Amino acid sequence: MRVLVVEDERLLADTIAEGLRRFSMAVDVCYDGEAALERVGVHAYDVVVLDRDLPLVHGDEVCKAVHATGGEARVLMLTAAAEVDDRVAGLGLGADDYLTKPFAFAELVARVQALGRRARPALPPVLERAGVTLDLPRHQASRNGRFLALSPKEFAVLEVLMRAEGNVVSAEELLEKAWDEHADPFTNAVRVAVMTLRRKLGSPQVIETVPGAGYRFGS
Repeated sequence: MRVLVVEDERLLADTIAEGLRRFSMAVDVCYDGEAALERVGVHAYDVVVLDRDLPLVHGDEVCKAVHATGGEARVLMLTAAAEVDDRVAGLGLGADDYLTKPFAFAELVARVQALGRRARPALPPVLERAGVTLDLPRHQASRNGRFLALSPKEFAVLEVLMRAEGNVVSAEELLEKAWDEHADPFTNAVRVAVMTLRRKLGSPQVIETVPGAGYRFGS
């Protein structure tokens, strides 16, 4: 899942981002509305965690811009205002969900995960294929009942491949969906992650390399 966190309180923004990364999300961060507008114009995000009161460009305008792109991004709006009228106004601007500060981090994660599922064609929160089970809410993976100790990045790569439902996923697409904007497009990170993922999944191999195209999760 690719997430953009937009929050002008830098410590809070960085804390949210670091926490979401532990759940295998690729997270970009910006601290004002102007930078957020630039990001949403370049990257296809699944979820935007958006503070409403932002410097330079107000969060309301960022929310409108997210939906104007015509993409599938969902907006979770954060605000210190707890009044019903404020929540109604935010939802009226196109926000898909609303969370009042202060909030429990576990609730934030659950809401981001739920919005991420809505940003794609509907798929169950637990993915199962070729004996591999991926429990997204619990962030657990297993194969034929054997627990898989996956790193956050390996978990993210496996999720992207399983969601493709047998279709080929290019290395570029994996880099876009499982890494953040600081990833080097010329890195071998994708190849290394797939290699270690194959080793942990064991035999028979279920991740196929399609020469010149990418990778496919087999049946």
